[in-house]
Amino acid sequence: MRERLACRLIQRKELRVSHFSKWKRADHVLPRCIYQPVYLSFNPVMQASSSSRKPWQGTLLRPFLQFHDTMEHMPVRRNQVRALAVIGAIGMPLYYTLWHTLFPQPYESPTLRIIAGLLFLPALWPARFSNRCFSIYLFAGLAFELPFFFTLMFLMNHASTLWVHSLLVALIVLFHFDTRIAALAYLLGTVLACAVFAVIGDPAFLLQREVLQQLPVHWFVIVVLSVVKAGRHVGEQQKLAGLAAGLGSVAHELRTPLVSVEANVRGLQRRAATPGNDTGDHAAAREALARIQFEVRHMHHMIDLFLLSASAVNQKMAPSESVSMYASVQAVLARYPFVSDAERDSIRLELRRDFQFAGQTGLCVVILLNLLRNALKSLQRAGKGRVRIIIDGARRTPRLLVIDTGGGIAASRLPLIFERFYSYPAHNGSGIGLALCRQIMQAWRARIVCVSREHAYAIFILEFPNLQR
Repeated sequence: MRERLACRLIQRKELRVSHFSKWKRADHVLPRCIYQPVYLSFNPVMQASSSSRKPWQGTLLRPFLQFHDTMEHMPVRRNQVRALAVIGAIGMPLYYTLWHTLFPQPYESPTLRIIAGLLFLPALWPARFSNRCFSIYLFAGLAFELPFFFTLMFLMNHASTLWVHSLLVALIVLFHFDTRIAALAYLLGTVLACAVFAVIGDPAFLLQREVLQQLPVHWFVIVVLSVVKAGRHVGEQQKLAGLAAGLGSVAHELRTPLVSVEANVRGLQRRAATPGNDTGDHAAAREALARIQFEVRHMHHMIDLFLLSASAVNQKMAPSESVSMYASVQAVLARYPFVSDAERDSIRLELRRDFQFAGQTGLCVVILLNLLRNALKSLQRAGKGRVRIIIDGARRTPRLLVIDTGGGIAASRLPLIFERFYSYPAHNGSGIGLALCRQIMQAWRARIVCVSREHAYAIFILEFPNLQR
């Protein structure tokens, strides 16, 4: 009955995928039952381009894609981008009024100001962009708004003090973005601004002292900002390493008494099995001891998960081997300490076609253990549901689906679940599991997304690059 109800709920859920990641209510309806495939795929244009993309192209695109993914999963970052867009859209006409009317400057361009102001507006809705469109918009917008506009105005105003300061502030803002994105935008915007000035202004002024003496200052600011950002990244990694060390210490401290308890339980079981002592009390004792032994095994499993997560924080995540998804899932299901046969039977594995992907076996186990544990806990909290694992290597984009019809995830919480130290429900774990899963998947140039409806279902979709193409 519960499964049929879940199916009816899912039938009403209309979902659409826009290009790379964004699900919304619209055209595609989830199939008749949760035990039918969930239709999620890459944009065909992205598929075609990714197969022919050169390694250097992937290196250039990675910071843009990571920035878009960060905005997609972190509302705080989206709000920051929106705030910058509002400031830019208002600031352009406002400062035109200041520099044209109140404090007149030698040169002002209403056309450039209008173009720059309009370019800020799309950033008010960053989630509507696909990865490809966002990469183009981000690079073009940054290159035009900051280095091009401010360098051109600096040159057209003959390196006035006001525009010397304005250009320096623009570079500081620019290099608060990813250093690789900022450096490319700086080079392109500055070169284009100099080229335009050479056409509409005096080319000889480009080699004047007033212009050239600014370059060492700009480069010094760029280097300092890059070093500071690198230091912040190192600090974050040190915090994570400290957390990993703490988890490792706790795990090892728990391991020692558990080994002793398990040894004593085995001794009691052997004593209870002695012939002539097979009484009702002994039967109850054996049942209790079996339960204790299971709890010990379960704790061992949780410690293993902590240790794997702790080691994964510190190790290199880049793919180093070809991993079989079916073998990995089978290994996790074989080692997972299910509470009961009923819990084990609540999981159904469907193999449509196995596939190989570039990754690491140990880190794949970390991902699968986290997803399976979360799915079973969701069933336990809801008191209903089943788990279905689908290995679908027959698609152009191989994928793994982990589906549970438990409690689901509230729509307001869904964008937060991949943030580090965020747990849902509150106080439900350390909050590093899903964040670590996404970090590992990004290192493999794969992706993980979640589609959910509260009180109905949660679907985690893991998509991998196709090694056969």
